[in-house]
Amino acid sequence: QVQLVESGGGLVQAGGSLRLSCAASGRTFSSYAMGWFRQAPGKERKFVARISGSGGSTYYADSVKGRFTTSRDNAKNTVYLQMNSLKPEDTAVYYCAAARTYIATPREYDYWGQGTQVTVSG
Repeated sequence: QVQLVESGGGLVQAGGSLRLSCAASGRTFSSYAMGWFRQAPGKERKFVARISGSGGSTYYADSVKGRFTTSRDNAKNTVYLQMNSLKPEDTAVYYCAAARTYIATPREYDYWGQGTQVTVSG
């Protein structure tokens, strides 16, 4: 069982930065790939980024590529999402999730956090 708790969301002006954290419980954190998703009001949840268990591989949605960076510290059981050059369209609730495989559909993520709100003012 893995429990995930996101933090770091908030209100930021366009062009600003935020760093989200996702702290995981359990002793098997490094065996899970981690994903970041976001859901804007009235819209479906969408993939943002993922990182392999070792941290050696990452992948990003086109909409955030070059602006967002995900990383992890397995010693701290934490994954991060550094968000730079934020745009109003980045406004959403951001979720982290854990999957047993690196390339996973949303349905294949076993554990989800509760989400953290990111609001970017224009």
